[in-house]
Amino acid sequence: MMSLRPEMAGSAQIALDLEAIIRSAEVMRRPIRLADARLDDYDAVYCPGGHGPMEDLCVDADAGRLLTAALASGKPLAIVCHAPAAMLATRIHGVSPFAGYRITEFTNEEENAVGLGPKARWLLEDELVALGADFVKGEMWKPYTVDDRNLFTGQNPASAAVLAEQLLKVL
Repeated sequence: MMSLRPEMAGSAQIALDLEAIIRSAEVMRRPIRLADARLDDYDAVYCPGGHGPMEDLCVDADAGRLLTAALASGKPLAIVCHAPAAMLATRIHGVSPFAGYRITEFTNEEENAVGLGPKARWLLEDELVALGADFVKGEMWKPYTVDDRNLFTGQNPASAAVLAEQLLKVL
């Protein structure tokens, strides 16, 4: 998820440039449903963050199927900020293929710093640790990424560009 608000994008000009890029990308005007996504059609998977995954993707069977297939395929799988919530949808009989992987994601500390921790039904860090992931974190609000085999994760919005650059290098 990307904000086009100037204060979030970095400046009014950057926000305008980003909006122009999005509008020029034909594929962005016709997104497909996760149910229709086939891993064979892609070289990698990049899951952007935002609070949407905390509500929807964490229980979405199609998200779980796609992440499980990407992990098993060996193709690069990059997930940033709150998007690791989709890993919760990969559980089969309580077991996830992500158990034992080193990951990072938006931390409890960061949730509390923005005042959302106490309001959340659950916290991502707690759920992914319970899932069996080996959670590690960097400094709050600083870019921080972790890679383990073909899984690449980024901690927070500041990590999104760094994670994308890592993914491009792998590709």
